[in-house]
Amino acid sequence: MNEVQGKHNLILENRSRLMLSGVTDVDCFNEEEIRLFTQLGELTIRGRNLHINEMSVESGDISVEGDVWSLCYGEKDRKKKLSMLGKLFK
Repeated sequence: MNEVQGKHNLILENRSRLMLSGVTDVDCFNEEEIRLFTQLGELTIRGRNLHINEMSVESGDISVEGDVWSLCYGEKDRKKKLSMLGKLFK
């Protein structure tokens, strides 16, 4: 059995309010898509009228409001984008 390295929780209320914990970085965001990295990998949130209401850098908690259409997890081991130098040595 694999041990979980980090902690990440997600609560979606009525497809309009999303609370996340364990967020390590926000890659990009607009009203239709928010791409971020959690302690357990990448996550893309898609929808309409998406807004980040609250964000705590210290705790890694984020609150998002809007019409949430999908939550798509990417690579589990990918925590953050590789820098250009990191890509060269990969």
